[in-house]
Amino acid sequence: MQRKTRRRRRSGFTLIEVLLVLVILVILGSFAGLAIFAAQKQALVKQAKVQVLSFEGAIDFYKLNMNIPPQSLQDLIEQPADAKSGKWQGPYLTVKEIPKDPWENDYEYEVNGAEYNIWSIGPDGSSGTDDDISS
Repeated sequence: MQRKTRRRRRSGFTLIEVLLVLVILVILGSFAGLAIFAAQKQALVKQAKVQVLSFEGAIDFYKLNMNIPPQSLQDLIEQPADAKSGKWQGPYLTVKEIPKDPWENDYEYEVNGAEYNIWSIGPDGSSGTDDDISS
């Protein structure tokens, strides 16, 4: 009698197939990660721009009352010691302390006579570079 050998058919995936699927998933995941990081960077820049615009609005109200821009951003929250009686109508911001930018840096503020400039130094943490954010 001759024995008939049957080949058993294996079910499942080969190691190559599993590795190929893993490689594809890693590539797709990296694309998704890059898109998320780009969106987060844009959101932080927009947040800084909105905050700068908020400061500008408060500074403009301060200027309407005091006829000069504040000497520091703190003057928007607390009445300056040298303020003329009855002119300061603040606080001009509804926060207890001046917020930091999205990268945890202080906003830069300078006054030149009746003009002022306010900006965020951006993600690199250095003033005067291309990533500085103003209105």
